[in-house]
Formats: sequence, structure tokens, C-alpha cells
Amino acid sequence: MTTEQLYKIYLKNPQICTDTRKITASCLFFALKGDNFDGNKFAQQAIESGAAYAIIDDAKYALHDRFIVVQDVLETLQDLARLHRKQLNIPVIGITGSNGKTTSKELIRSVLSQQFNTFATEGNLNNHIGVPLSILSVTSDCEIAIIEMGANHQQEIAFLCSIAQPSHGMITNIGKAHLEGFGGIEGVRMGKGELYEYLYKSGGIVFLNDDDQTLSNMARERGLVQTVGYGAGDNNFVSARLKNSSPCLSIDWNLLGQSKHTAFSNLPGIYNFDNICAAICIGVYFNLSPEKINKGIHLYKPLNNRSQILETPNNTIICDYYNANPSSMIVALENLEATEAKSKVMILGDMFELGEESANEHRLILKKALLTKAQRRIFIGEEFYKLRGLEDSEFYKNTSQALEALNQHSVKKSTILLKGSRGMKLESLLNLL
Repeated sequence: MTTEQLYKIYLKNPQICTDTRKITASCLFFALKGDNFDGNKFAQQAIESGAAYAIIDDAKYALHDRFIVVQDVLETLQDLARLHRKQLNIPVIGITGSNGKTTSKELIRSVLSQQFNTFATEGNLNNHIGVPLSILSVTSDCEIAIIEMGANHQQEIAFLCSIAQPSHGMITNIGKAHLEGFGGIEGVRMGKGELYEYLYKSGGIVFLNDDDQTLSNMARERGLVQTVGYGAGDNNFVSARLKNSSPCLSIDWNLLGQSKHTAFSNLPGIYNFDNICAAICIGVYFNLSPEKINKGIHLYKPLNNRSQILETPNNTIICDYYNANPSSMIVALENLEATEAKSKVMILGDMFELGEESANEHRLILKKALLTKAQRRIFIGEEFYKLRGLEDSEFYKNTSQALEALNQHSVKKSTILLKGSRGMKLESLLNLL
């Protein structure tokens, strides 16, 4: 069956599912394979649960004509998404970067939704499977789509661009994330820069943080001229100033020297200044009124363990443990330093995927942490544990050991930074905090 033939079936059954536990009536089930599972084995179950068709790549599981056999299920899913994207005559904003992708995406969604029927990537569906699933979720009544694109090695963003085909795009920043896969910080620059290269070749528009010299240099090196700048500089398309940062950010902004407006957010952390500016800039670019832009900024409340403030009976917790890398860890510590609180505690977990740089990067974070004022410093994980021995600091090999220590010596009436890579499962500490 050709992609075009399958697309006709998709138009009649536009719901895509890859998990038999989430089958919806008349959906298309794509039998993806992984290291530890083979979706072909669950195709019959998907049909019995209500799927209209099952797309498989192992003919022995094709029991009747509702099984569609293809050469490779994943490639078919990606090709189907490419074809669907070509039918969408709407702006598609591609977002990548080392930190802040999801927060920026959600802020932009909140702003644009004040005027447009806006689609945005759900959760973290930002890889070679998530991006095609996202594109295939864009319906005909959608007016703007925001597609998040993640990567941990070079050529991945280029590949995702071939699927999402963004007309507009932005890189949030370049930081020390996925160093192992990218081969160092220069590899990160090259990998994330693939979005700029795609937009240059396709004649797309780049939303550019002009305060970020790295991004400005990357844009210039690639010959980008269709850029829309935002930041603190007066010559930007949107110029902004930080008005207040505690407990949450408020920002004064204006368009090319015109009258000033103020956006009040529900986001803590000065590092979110750029994310808010980007959302304002994109709102202005798509002709939203200042009132709608500010409303969109204010309505967004973080609920995904990224810059989320959690008030418990005992403490105020800065929940930032969705993931971590050296760049995001530094700004989180700087935010803790700037936070007004009588008692501060940091609980930091290991950072993953740093390869040969891991030991040195953990050592640098430890040094930064020791220079940050806090009543208690707790470090969790094998990498941090190798650096144990410092006074006024606690080191635990794993989260279970930290749980025991917190159970014996609890934290109360404090502002706590909870930050680490997702695999550290720092959320297990919440009940004691």
C-alpha cells in the first residue's frame, strides 16, 4: 500500500494510536517495535479493542483485510506525517534548544490560543516518534501549530524538520545537555543549529533572542536574514525589561519603542525571562493585541515539574526535577540565590548523559552549590557521591538513602530547590518535604 492510499484511510480514521491500552474507536493502530517489545504481537488486540485498522510490518500477524502490511511501521508513520504536513496551509513553529523548550512551547500556546485555534506538542512527544504523532494530530480547523523537537545527537533535528517542515522556528538556547550524544558543546551547537539551516533553505522565519550571543552568531554564520528579534536591546522587534522576579516574574515590554506594557507571569526564576519574551514576541508577530498577549502569559501555570512552585504544609518547593543538565542546574542555583527566604535548602540529583565530561561537570556544579547560600545542601547520586567529604554537605548514593536521612532529619519552614535528572526519581522525596 502506498503512503497516498494509506493517507485516504487516515482521513477517514484520523486518530493514531501506538499503545493498545489507549485504543479509541476507529483509530489506526501503528505496531511500532522497541528494544523490548514488538507491536505486531498486539495488532489483533488493537482490532478487538476497536481500532479500524492495524498497520504492521510482519505479515504473519495479518489475519484479515483490516491488517495493513508495510515494509517498516515507523517509516510509514513518518512518511504519513510528512504527507499530512504538506496539506496543512498554516504556520508551523518549530522549537528546539537545550533548556526551556517545553516551557516556551506552553507559553506560546497560551498566548496564541487567545486568538487562534492552536495546536501544540503534548507532553514530551518531541522525538522521531513523537513529532510525526504530533503532526498527525493537527486537525483541519487548526490555525497555528507549535511543534517541539528534541535531540540527543546530530542530524536528529534535521530529520525532524523533514517531518514537521516548520515555517517558523526558534532555538531557546545552547547549553550543556546530552553532551555524550552530541560529542561536546560544539556538537550541541551544530545539532540544534540544524533548525536554522532548515529555515534558511526553506525561506522560513526565525525568532531570535538577540541577548544570546551564541544564537546571534549561529544565525549570522548561516546567513539568516529573516529574523525577528526579542530581548533587552532597544532595537529588537520586541524589547523587554525585567520588572520583578520574586516570587514570580513580571516583565515590561514594548514594540519598537511604542508604549510600554506589563506582563505578569506565574513563573519563578530569572531564567524564564527569555521564555516569556519569546512568547510575547511571537504573539506580537502574529498580530495579537497587548491585552491578549499579557492574558496568555498570566494564564499559563507550570504543572509539569518545570519551574513549578509547590506549597506543602511544611515547605515551599521549587519543583524543577523533570530533567537536569549543567546549564539548567546553574540557573536553578542562581534562582535559589536570588529567592527571598529565611531558610533555603538545595537537594540536587545527578545529571545524566554527560559522557566523559560527567565527573568535571558535577564537580563544577558542586563548586557553584557551595557558593550558594543555603542552610542545608543535599547531593544524591553516584556522581555526586564520588565527591563526598565536604563539610556542611550531605551525600547519598541514591534516593532511597536520601529518604532515610530526610526521615530522620526533616526539613521544615524552608524554600527547597529540588533539581536533578528524571532518572533520579526525586519526586519520591516529596512526601517527606
